Amino acid sequence: MNHIRSLFLLDPEIHFLNHGSFGACPRPVFEAYQHWQRRLERQPVLFLGREYDTLLGEARAALGAYLNAPSDDLVYIPNATHGVNIVARSLSLQPGDEILTSDHEYGACDLTWQFVCGKRGAKYVRQPIPLPIHSEEEIVRQFWAGVTERTRVIYLSHITSPTALRLPVERICALARQAGILTVIDAAHAPGQIPLDLQALGADVVFGNLHKWMMSPKGAAFLYVRPEVQPMLEPLVVSWGYGKTSPAGNASRFVDLFQWTGTHDPAAALSVPAAIQFMYEQDWDTVRQDCHILLVEAIKQVCSLTGLPMLYPLEGGFFSQMAIAPLPLETNLSLLKTRLYDEHRVEVPLIAWNGHQFVRISIQGYNTPEDVSALVNGLARCL
Repeated sequence: MNHIRSLFLLDPEIHFLNHGSFGACPRPVFEAYQHWQRRLERQPVLFLGREYDTLLGEARAALGAYLNAPSDDLVYIPNATHGVNIVARSLSLQPGDEILTSDHEYGACDLTWQFVCGKRGAKYVRQPIPLPIHSEEEIVRQFWAGVTERTRVIYLSHITSPTALRLPVERICALARQAGILTVIDAAHAPGQIPLDLQALGADVVFGNLHKWMMSPKGAAFLYVRPEVQPMLEPLVVSWGYGKTSPAGNASRFVDLFQWTGTHDPAAALSVPAAIQFMYEQDWDTVRQDCHILLVEAIKQVCSLTGLPMLYPLEGGFFSQMAIAPLPLETNLSLLKTRLYDEHRVEVPLIAWNGHQFVRISIQGYNTPEDVSALVNGLARCL
């Protein structure tokens, strides 16, 4: 993975083990991003007025091929938080309706559902999935115990943000389909980190970031909605597409409503094909496997240092390129994070969650064993 490090713009003095927060964009993809920005500024009227829909259509087609989804069922959005707002604000929730989720969800998305439920009189139910976890069956059983006759929506992360746990959403979506429950999947961490097949996933709605593990520029994310569900969703911003008077006109009403929401810079979305091409050229399936191997070693080393047991198995598909290792409960996380960065140049998140404390380690193609050693040595000194 050493040669890949030179392809990124990251500060070479920092051991960057926090790709999961905001991602990092490779040079070739960032150059494509700047190319689109320059082209926009060279002739803004031509670009936005006549070329925009065609160019975004091509970018959606490339993304659809990568995610195994029809391009007319996909639109680009700025980020996953934008996606959850579209969905939560669109649904006709009634007093007493329940949205079932887990207690592993991302805070901003939790707040979105709480805000909407507060206005509608619906209930946001955070079903506990305690750590440690030992099997997929255990996760499905614990989560499904929260389903009631009032459950209207199941909302889950594919890969959770605080605990980096891959949830068996395919199995849960299949159960929900049989029960007539709408499924909404937050795939913020999935594209690029794991193979993502939207048809096999079986969810009604999926939104995810492309600026994280797919390494696109910031501002690139997607919203996928099954055709049968598309009439349920409304755009956050009503613009020309609502009247089907967008410059080129699209075959999909869904695309018309969500693709043009006013003047903005589409360069991040238009750079997604370059990110897909970058992964193809670098044999990213092999890179992901190498990252997983290094991450397993990192988790082993941290657990050996602290003497604490792992919170989920190292094998069995519970994580890919991002995972957690427990830290002693008496640890001052704020002080430890400051010392790791200031004294050891290690950028890594430290998280307190449901009575646990842990370090969340991301391993991307640019990381090396030296980065892991820096983290472990820093923990040894600071703890």
